[in-house]
Amino acid sequence: MTVSFEIIREISRNTTSKIVLVSLDGLGGLPDPLTGKTELETASAPNLDRLAEKSICGLADPVAPGITPGSGPGHLALFGYDPVSCNIGRGVLEALGIDFDLQPKDVAARGNFCTVDGQGIITDRRAGRISSEASAELIRLLDGMDIGGVKVLVQPVREHRFVAVFRGEGLNAEVADSDPQQTGVAPKKIEPLNTEAQVTADIANEFVIKAKNILAQHHPANMLLLRGFSQHPHLPSMSEIYKLNPAAIASYPMYRGLAKLAGMTVLKTGPTIQDEMSTLKQNYNDYDFFFLHIKGTDSAGEDGDFARKVDMIEQADRVLFQLIELAPDVIVVTADHSTPALLKGHSWHPVPVLLYSRWCRPDGIKKFGESACRSGGLGRFPAREIMSLAMAHALKLNKFGA
Repeated sequence: MTVSFEIIREISRNTTSKIVLVSLDGLGGLPDPLTGKTELETASAPNLDRLAEKSICGLADPVAPGITPGSGPGHLALFGYDPVSCNIGRGVLEALGIDFDLQPKDVAARGNFCTVDGQGIITDRRAGRISSEASAELIRLLDGMDIGGVKVLVQPVREHRFVAVFRGEGLNAEVADSDPQQTGVAPKKIEPLNTEAQVTADIANEFVIKAKNILAQHHPANMLLLRGFSQHPHLPSMSEIYKLNPAAIASYPMYRGLAKLAGMTVLKTGPTIQDEMSTLKQNYNDYDFFFLHIKGTDSAGEDGDFARKVDMIEQADRVLFQLIELAPDVIVVTADHSTPALLKGHSWHPVPVLLYSRWCRPDGIKKFGESACRSGGLGRFPAREIMSLAMAHALKLNKFGA
């Protein structure tokens, strides 16, 4: 049973102890057929292994067993929110992540430039991960359309990704995606999910048609996909729930957007793992909770690049000693979801978790990996419970009941 926010709010307390939550995005994997080891088990990660020896470990389900999570639900679960009732569309997260001035009536969608063949079939959902500079040139061709009195504002995010914001009257975000999230099929028509959303669906489909004509000569980015249509929600902040002063360190915009929705202060940082660690050290005395996000593991998994994902884990491990030297009261290392290179995408597999605290009961795990974590002391549990475990191990929760 997951404890409600009302109970957590009642028993949480402000202390000087510090928690650092490290999300190695898409960390979970599947065994290589030749070696029988996942990316994490293949990596040489001595700092993670040494930390695991002093920790309690387990496997966490971001949403529920068998459910493949998006990055939004996966991270909201790590922050303690119910990933189902608090599900937030990717569009809002991308918009907030780039500091877009999102208005209450706006409908935002996350966009991908993609590649289609002569028959309109998707051959690459990410258009070869075109550069941010190339993407910005194309976005200038799309930004500012007026369709039926609705303005379409298109802004770059990074590489092939962008955000499209529909601004006008009578809009409703309850529309389906055009992105089928697979290759070998055509983009889907955007369908309304209720009668009130028909106008929005019609406008979005007209935008896609106009964009297709504009992009036709710009291979590999000769088409676009839209998903995660959403409007600005309200979530209780982590300060309200946990009495924390939380900060986020993330180089990728969407995760900064997630952190803002949870009420974290988003710290300016550079693009590398070392940049993020330097930002942590520079701001360490000013906050009592840090969310540190590392994106490269997920990107490598999505590209099906097993060796590169191993390398990204090893890069993260090499800077981890700097976090250990800071000696926070609690360190959690986990992920928002699994992204096995063998599947080239997110999967339903539970993610490995380690929780270090001087007040934990180490469970004898010698190497941080999926197989070892299966027998760890945390067992298999909902990812939403990670925050209450971190709070308890930081001595930030009072006794419940008489």
